[in-house]
Amino acid sequence: MHQVIASPQGEKFVIARPGARKGMQIPRAMHQELAGAVDDRREVPGWLADAARQAWGIDLAGQRANGNVLVRPLTPLNYSRATWEINKGCNFNCEHCYLAERKFEGLPREEKERLLLMLRDAGVLWLQFTGGEPTIDRDFAHSYRYAYGLGMLIEILTNGSRLHRPDVIELLSSMRPHKVAVSLYGATAESFDSLTRKPGAYKLLMKGIKDAKESGIPLELVLIITKHNAHEIAAMREIAEEYAQAYTEYSNISPTYDGSAEPLAAQAPGLLDKSTVFQGCPAGHTFFHVDPHGFATMCKIGRENPISLMAEGLGGLLRLPDIADAQMLRSGGCSGCQLSASCRVCRPLAKAYQEAKAPLNTYCQHGNGDDAA
Repeated sequence: MHQVIASPQGEKFVIARPGARKGMQIPRAMHQELAGAVDDRREVPGWLADAARQAWGIDLAGQRANGNVLVRPLTPLNYSRATWEINKGCNFNCEHCYLAERKFEGLPREEKERLLLMLRDAGVLWLQFTGGEPTIDRDFAHSYRYAYGLGMLIEILTNGSRLHRPDVIELLSSMRPHKVAVSLYGATAESFDSLTRKPGAYKLLMKGIKDAKESGIPLELVLIITKHNAHEIAAMREIAEEYAQAYTEYSNISPTYDGSAEPLAAQAPGLLDKSTVFQGCPAGHTFFHVDPHGFATMCKIGRENPISLMAEGLGGLLRLPDIADAQMLRSGGCSGCQLSASCRVCRPLAKAYQEAKAPLNTYCQHGNGDDAA
């Protein structure tokens, strides 16, 4: 199996190693040299052997490029990242879940492979497996191996409930992910199980992150702050500092992507995140989202006018930038807001809040309905 990946990324060319955060940028000529070395079964060029030793402590000197270096092909598309909702099914029943439904269904295995090939050919280097809970999909392990073999750097967004399983630990140890992002819903069984509505969920989570850390799997914890656990923030941070390489915190609870207000009941009063001003994003231009049936949209929230990759193929993605731009226009309750230049909520998410008839204090940073939307 390959040790490093050489991939075009727009106008750039990069060298990456699965499971490692460090990478390097190379000129086109070096990418072409690597492709030739692989095709002709020559040794790894000296410049790459030196760079790999310095960056990752691996020895490629004198080894064949074929089998050690995976060279990804050029693509006319400019996508570098994608999220794949492999299945909306979940073994938790979280009160705050943004999914409109959690049906356990999706593409058959052969179609999953065809989809992953299209993602590779679209230029996707960073692929996030999400759900639902991705690890409970019957084809998760097969799809993970297939995407890894295509030269993708994989992130798994998971509730951590299956990280303790020997088959999952073996998979992630032998084919290291870029990272595993685990949602932390509390620092005690009481708060965690209350939000997930799953008795024993906290116990599964803690066993999973302990086993993953012991196996050297790169973990990032995502602290989800709600009314159930707001009093445990300090303890949640301690768990993250003990088990994860990094952690982030989220206290803004959103409606479902189709505008249902039910998840907002989990919002912790007084803990609305006021981090950064929204200044646009490249959703639909450099990254996109794919649902369990192979429909591509600009992101997880902006799901208008989905494109069927299974029916249209890669050509359908040519329409995605215009679809994304149309969803970024300020309209409805946000049209004409005089404080929009300092808004912290993206347009598709603001639309979901408005369709849910959410109170302004659950999403609008400006504080009242007279001068904001």
